[in-house]
Amino acid sequence: MKSIILVVGAGPVGLTMAAELARYGVPVRVVDKAAERTDKSKALVVWSRTLELLDRMGCGEWFVNAGFKVTAANIIAGSRTLAHIDLHAVNTPHPYALMLPQSETERLMEKHLNDCGVQVERGVELERFDATADNVNATLRRADGHEEVIDAQYMIGCDGAHSAVRRGLGMKFEGDTLPSDWILADLQLSGLRTKPDELNLYWHADGALALFPISPGRYRVVADVGDAKSAALRPDSTLEEVQAILDKRGPGDIVASAPIWLASFRINERKVADYRAGRVFLAGDAAHIHSPAGGQGMNTGMQDACNLAWKMALVHHEAAAESLLDSYSIERSAVGRQVLTDAGRLTTLAIMRSGVAQTIRNHVASLVFGLSAVRGIMANKLTEIAIGYPESPLTLPSRHTHGGPSPGERAPISAAGVPVGAGPNPRFALFARADGESAAFIARHENLLEREPRLPFAEDGIWLVRPDGYVALVAGRGEWAKVEEYFHRIAGVGKG
Repeated sequence: MKSIILVVGAGPVGLTMAAELARYGVPVRVVDKAAERTDKSKALVVWSRTLELLDRMGCGEWFVNAGFKVTAANIIAGSRTLAHIDLHAVNTPHPYALMLPQSETERLMEKHLNDCGVQVERGVELERFDATADNVNATLRRADGHEEVIDAQYMIGCDGAHSAVRRGLGMKFEGDTLPSDWILADLQLSGLRTKPDELNLYWHADGALALFPISPGRYRVVADVGDAKSAALRPDSTLEEVQAILDKRGPGDIVASAPIWLASFRINERKVADYRAGRVFLAGDAAHIHSPAGGQGMNTGMQDACNLAWKMALVHHEAAAESLLDSYSIERSAVGRQVLTDAGRLTTLAIMRSGVAQTIRNHVASLVFGLSAVRGIMANKLTEIAIGYPESPLTLPSRHTHGGPSPGERAPISAAGVPVGAGPNPRFALFARADGESAAFIARHENLLEREPRLPFAEDGIWLVRPDGYVALVAGRGEWAKVEEYFHRIAGVGKG
């Protein structure tokens, strides 16, 4: 048997990575130096695109049943609603933000991992490693001091912002810590006159205030409290401090009580240049951290894992050349860079201090968000439905879309449809007419394609969709040579 793949870190990203590899029949071990899963709410939002990928994994329903659906987001200044972003119109089976504490996300994902036959090895720390052209030699240390040396085919660092894997690679985590202090509180709120299933961001002269519903009556409150006064992090917030900010920046009459978690934090915006160093990969916070504006950090990391897993599985099973893995960093680094940019812009807008700048910001925001097209673009960005890979080496450009999605775009998913990649093996899907030509093509590539073609998006076209649901190429009806060339040249696979 080939050597295993080692996943370091068992947060949402590491659990997703391990579960996807296990689902694809790849031997995997996942270790975490913590003795137990987190009991903190931490990352709260599971966005639509992540839910689609969870459906593909076979566990999406668990998450939906455990979470609370938020259907809109508002930006409010004083008594004016500057923007109302409705998520209902987003083209997805999940047109909402699912509010779910990270502790629950980890519990559900670990259950899914266990159902795939893998257990998390807790209290196990990566001590050191040596990566060669052929393997990764890793030394693991248990809490009792016992050391184990393992030989891994690949290693994936999903071990967070202080990643031991990233440090071991000597990679620079380039970026900055913003010079402002923030507070966070998970607690009960009463007296709110807004809808309970909407997220509210208040732009105030003193700074930003965000109210995220977690469940009926329970909210997360996030607010900036001015420039940092020292290098040391300020003390954790108090209930009295949170109440004072709610009174000043909120709509009035809100009463906070029963705090579950009170904390202070600073925003870091950092990213590595390359998510891969030979046989070692980085994913999630080990590769990128950014402002919590938009709530996309955990989602971006889980999607890193989904992107890498299907490629690694094809390579492991010798259905694709190892060069396929080169696309991981190219694709996901571009996404990470965009998330950093978008989150940074939202944060900058929210914490403007100048009265003149605030007045201009509010006026422009009211005009811009008054356009339905802009609200639609913002909804697609928030839900991460807009993510695509048009510049990827795995995307074959085309001037003709034949009335369907373009190369690099996410293929539309119907509420009743089976997601691409839902089976036990990573398979491309062929959206083409069911005829002798499509049947013959599938037979030639049975180790790479689903057994049956799916209905094409238009009669005169062929769409090849990757195992993670993104369009690899679009061809005209009968242009099978183009699809054949993709498999042999673009995807770097051997002949089926």
